[in-house]
Amino acid sequence: MSGDGSKKQFWKRNTAKVPGNIQHVYGAQHPPFDPLLHTHLMPLTSIQSHFTRAVSGLHMIIKAVFSLLSEVGVEQAVLHRQHSLPHRPVIPLVARMADQNTSGTPAMTEREASRLDKFRQVLAGPNTDLEELRKLSWSGIPRQVRPITWKLLSGYLPANAERRESTLHRKRQEYFGFIEQYYDSRNDEHHQDTYRQIHIDIPRMSPESLVLQPKVTEIFERILFIWAIRHPASGYVQGINDLVTPFFVVYVFEYIEEEVENFNVSSLQEEVLQNIEADSFWCMSKLLDGIQDNYTFAQPGIQRKVKALEKLVSRIDETVHRHMQQYEVEYLQFAFRWMNNLLMRELPLRCTIRLWDTCQAEPEGFSHFHLYVCAAFLVRWRKEILEEKDFQVRCFFVSCCAVPEPQCVLSLRETPPPSLTCRVEGSVRLH
Repeated sequence: MSGDGSKKQFWKRNTAKVPGNIQHVYGAQHPPFDPLLHTHLMPLTSIQSHFTRAVSGLHMIIKAVFSLLSEVGVEQAVLHRQHSLPHRPVIPLVARMADQNTSGTPAMTEREASRLDKFRQVLAGPNTDLEELRKLSWSGIPRQVRPITWKLLSGYLPANAERRESTLHRKRQEYFGFIEQYYDSRNDEHHQDTYRQIHIDIPRMSPESLVLQPKVTEIFERILFIWAIRHPASGYVQGINDLVTPFFVVYVFEYIEEEVENFNVSSLQEEVLQNIEADSFWCMSKLLDGIQDNYTFAQPGIQRKVKALEKLVSRIDETVHRHMQQYEVEYLQFAFRWMNNLLMRELPLRCTIRLWDTCQAEPEGFSHFHLYVCAAFLVRWRKEILEEKDFQVRCFFVSCCAVPEPQCVLSLRETPPPSLTCRVEGSVRLH
């Protein structure tokens, strides 16, 4: 009997050491607690409180995204009659941040200079504090340090400064090793369809003044073909081609001062062009690593994201959600391209680059955070959406999806006239 008593005491005293004992993980639930599945465990007041806090949190996130879109130059998009829009000058593709040392250009503001100093201080250390760099980058990255910052935030370069040069050398050599190994196979029977589709899609990209330059076309074809060959699970899918452009433009601006649409890329030294090409390939690859299921068979990643967007909008703006349900507008009809092209076809490139500053500063910025950006679009234009009926709602979204680069100007009307033409307009400078 005493033996039995000691055994009981042992189990009481040493439960933490019992083999196979499951320890609680504080701050986590597996699976996450869902009040919809456990309503019998929660009083009604607790369920209501839970959802009130959740919806309040969603609204706070959307409010933050509103602020971001306003800065990027998208939030002030308006509806207007196309014929009522006066002729406006073309805004440069990427607004260049004023260089204090360049005569004839305005000096940086005190705020711009202060932000640039903060970035340089963070980047100057032997080991870059990536968390601090993300905090700074969320509000936009100065043009002078955007190339190095994007390479760090994407995971292409290490935080340790001493290792960066050797990493760049190794990765650039590795990329051109792929070129030697795979690129000659582009006309083989197994690969010619992939190469042909890439060759067809590149001239459809924007800005035309850039992508139609023979040297740029050649670079983009190599980047996309090598990526497709090395990722057979998805291969090349239309939409991936658009994701090269922001990286390429940002890395070109590491070497030039003038606007890219007025610049002949082939005038750069061959070594510089090779560096830009390799860096663009690796950074695009890093981006796609997080969203590759967007482009595998049947594109399940996009299907999930569109469903998630629908659920998100239903929580933060039930009126808009019910309106689209009433007129049988499927989210897939307009949101598919938002996910497939990451809004590259909806926004001017200069706005996309600024938006990507924030996306790269966010964990899962091109997947999870992107949903909130899309939801913010719908909530921002809720008034216009609710005014349209049936087929007109579809037309509203279709017309929202064509934003000519020359229309990238700031225009805000207090009472926009009714129209189905929606233009995203912004004149924010890329810092």
